[in-house]
Amino acid sequence: MHDDQLRRATAGESLAAPLRSLVPVFARWPWYVQVGLVYAAARFVSWCIFVAVARHQGPGPWGDGEPGYLDFINIWDSEWYHRIYSEGYPGEIPRDDSGNALTNAWAFYPLFPLLVRVLTFITGLPWIVAAPLLATLAGLGAVLMIYKLFLLIDRRRLRGSASGTFDDAAMAGVRRSPHENALWGAALVSTFPVSAILQVPYAESLHLLLLAASLFALLRRDYLMAVPLVLLMCLARPTGVPFALLVLVHLLLRIWHRRSDPFPAGEAAKAGLLTMVSGAGALAWPAIAWWVTGDMRAYTETEAAWRSDGGIVPFLPWVQTGQRLFGDVLGWVAPLLLVAAVVVYLDSTAVRRLGTDLRLWCASYFLYLLVFLHPQTSTFRLLFPAFPLALAAVYVSKSRAYRASVIVLFTLLQIVWVAWLWLWDELPGGGDYPP
Repeated sequence: MHDDQLRRATAGESLAAPLRSLVPVFARWPWYVQVGLVYAAARFVSWCIFVAVARHQGPGPWGDGEPGYLDFINIWDSEWYHRIYSEGYPGEIPRDDSGNALTNAWAFYPLFPLLVRVLTFITGLPWIVAAPLLATLAGLGAVLMIYKLFLLIDRRRLRGSASGTFDDAAMAGVRRSPHENALWGAALVSTFPVSAILQVPYAESLHLLLLAASLFALLRRDYLMAVPLVLLMCLARPTGVPFALLVLVHLLLRIWHRRSDPFPAGEAAKAGLLTMVSGAGALAWPAIAWWVTGDMRAYTETEAAWRSDGGIVPFLPWVQTGQRLFGDVLGWVAPLLLVAAVVVYLDSTAVRRLGTDLRLWCASYFLYLLVFLHPQTSTFRLLFPAFPLALAAVYVSKSRAYRASVIVLFTLLQIVWVAWLWLWDELPGGGDYPP
């Protein structure tokens, strides 16, 4: 028995030896090659998951079943982006006989389909190829930018600055190198349970790139560089409101701590400009919808059309969902417990190591979801902009075994997400849960 165990251990060592020998080689490559390979490996895994799940796709709204990879990833909201790419936006809001707005393209922001149109003009590629290609390349850019952002967090650790706050004492016990921590963080983002969305024709990957770049510029206090990035981000996905809140609080904290953290007048003016631009950017798309359709409520009524109750009432959807899941009494308690859990988590040791600005971003974004989101299955996808928490997950432990285990768990959950939500399977009452 002992000899059998010894032989198995020896065989395991012989299999692991070639992998260990590759680690020093991998470590000598430039950071962007390392991050790019991690991202490519993650996208290959997602490709395998999509191809495998597509074999189980039966007849549905988008075909007769068992689609190829490109056809399979061009469903759900990809179809809406394709309509915008092909037809643009309607000149007026479509309505039913009662005057209620119907679902239409104004719910989707224009930057992604516009860039796909530019790509098809340059290359001649059709949408079905150009859109996933752009999304995948934007995802690569996002992960590279996220690595740089995580590296900045791990290296600078500004002492005592309320707006930058990277405290060396808070980093005690995290002994891995800044590069390794940032690389692990980028790997967690690349393998996140909904990371398959980075290679499908959705705006998520493009938005993630612009969001990471905007946060990077804000943390470097390069406020003028952040201005065009924020404006573009506000035309990719509807996250302008929480980002404007982040910038406003950032500005107020810098004013409050100006004695210990100098805030020259010129820098304050640039930060003020970014604050105003962020607020304007948050309102830009609703204003454009109003201008084109002549209907001041074009965007808000379009958003309401996607909800079963047909209206947007702050906070209420969380209570309604809680009551549907847990009953009338616990339905009120459940959202409060969820908020308390998020507050406690954002005050945890690992998350505090992110610094004030990234904690503020996560808090602002979660507050935005609490106020405006109608919680449903697509909520999992909408959590992606809180990606800085991936680095917090890295800070939980310096153990490589722990970090690798999180990646394995994320990959397994990605299988669940694609098989459960991306695969279209009609519900008894019609339709299906959206991804």
